[in-house]
Amino acid sequence: MANKIKLARVEKGLTQAQLAKRVHATRQTIGLIEKSKYNPSLNLCIAIAKELGKSLDDLFWEES
Repeated sequence: MANKIKLARVEKGLTQAQLAKRVHATRQTIGLIEKSKYNPSLNLCIAIAKELGKSLDDLFWEES
């Protein structure tokens, strides 16, 4: 999960702080999500996916 979010963020040319501001979170929260040390709420997942132009599956689905 973490690498997918970071990769999508970098592809969009956004810093953690910029993404955080756009989804009403803190930079620290985005950093923790990218490191798989924080499980975001569904609402935050949706906001991140919309902001990055990805689906929830693209960012959060883990292949087994």
